Amino acid sequence: MSMNATDPSPPVVIHLTDVIERQRINAFIIRLVALSWAVTFLDGFDMLVISFVAPYLRDGFGADVISLGELFATGVFGAMLGGIAFGWLGDRYGRRPIIIASVVAFGATSIAMALAPNMHMLLILRFLNGLALGGLMPLAWALNIEFVPSRYRATVVTVIMMGYTLGGVVAGPMTVWLAPDYGWQSVFMVSGVATLVLVPILFALLPESARYLAVKGRSPEKIARSLNALAPGLGARPQDHFTVTDEAVASTGQSFRITTLFKGDLRPITSLLWLAYIGSSMAVYFKSNWGPIIFEDVGFTRTQAAMIMSVSSIGGSIAGLALMRFTDRLGPIAIAFYPMLAAPLLLVMGLAPVSLQGLAAFSLLSMAMISGTHFGMHSIAGIFYPSAIRANGAGWATSVAKIGSIFAPLLGGYLLAMNMQPRLLFVLLAATPLLSAVSLVLLARVGKRRAARNPVPTENTILPAKADQA
Repeated sequence: MSMNATDPSPPVVIHLTDVIERQRINAFIIRLVALSWAVTFLDGFDMLVISFVAPYLRDGFGADVISLGELFATGVFGAMLGGIAFGWLGDRYGRRPIIIASVVAFGATSIAMALAPNMHMLLILRFLNGLALGGLMPLAWALNIEFVPSRYRATVVTVIMMGYTLGGVVAGPMTVWLAPDYGWQSVFMVSGVATLVLVPILFALLPESARYLAVKGRSPEKIARSLNALAPGLGARPQDHFTVTDEAVASTGQSFRITTLFKGDLRPITSLLWLAYIGSSMAVYFKSNWGPIIFEDVGFTRTQAAMIMSVSSIGGSIAGLALMRFTDRLGPIAIAFYPMLAAPLLLVMGLAPVSLQGLAAFSLLSMAMISGTHFGMHSIAGIFYPSAIRANGAGWATSVAKIGSIFAPLLGGYLLAMNMQPRLLFVLLAATPLLSAVSLVLLARVGKRRAARNPVPTENTILPAKADQA
């Protein structure tokens, strides 16, 4: 079929769902994942570098622990709002322009933070920086989910999230390398410049979601261009009719409301997804904020506590990678295995007379399961929602999850201030993976019933257009 827009041959109906589902991982998908990996790497670096820069802020600005705590919380709060706001913008104006806008925003605010004259201005800029950072990942997930076959979705999202994790890992050594000689400002300046350098590359190479455009009834020329890049030889033309057979076409005048996420079978899906995500976030942030202190209190040296935390982070990444193909095949029930294992391990750590060596082993395994669960939650955050509201669905899920991110460190501080025995905190922490496990099992049941009602079509990729469509 000719790709010429002036081709006089009759238009045809092209089913995007079938085209996408029949593709393998090809050069187009690899390029899309690589671009997404790059932006999430910088997102992770920018989001997590603040904790490594904090000691230098204490020296440079005389910041006390309260002002540093406010700085940390402000970034997370901004990210929570950013996930909601940018998700709405992404569903209204498209994934591509809002992803690029987010990258421009967090690059520019990083440079502005390097120029901040005092803590008050840094606090304001960190909020704006967090706003931009929080909006990026749900949009990147949505764009990739809408281009890859369903059998690869969790895998692709997990690979993209590895970029975020590696960005956070690099943030520490980069700070140690730059800050002593060039000041803490140099870390933000390098991050901001590197981010803005990526912007023209995104303009040149980042596609818009063909599925999103078809559902919205927009830009047939962009749909044809993206499909021809995804499936060389397809020969799609702007005059062809593009349909998405597993989703309803969105009304062009329809505006998103939060209640949209709770319509029909999305009601239990959204509720269970949020509960599982909150439980996962509470476990991860409790571990990352209070883990070193609790390990010291139970008898480990500071070096040993730091080593346990570092090794567990690597273990979590490995667990996330090991999970992704099972999630693609089995769905949320595959993720539920990790918190099911983490909960009893935490109970043993808190209640059984375990030696320090045994406690270290249980800690490494339980924290790897907790981190692996969180990777799994990222991989499914957007897959249940139709293209018209996918960015909103993923954005709200990640933002609501930050309730756990904020609440867990506060709860840990309150309990430690009450002089609770440190090991008993592991018993309380066991409730968070248990919440995730139960929610994921129920979510898997709902998703299975939904999939049985809406099977993925596998035939009739291209059909002649009906006379009334031509």
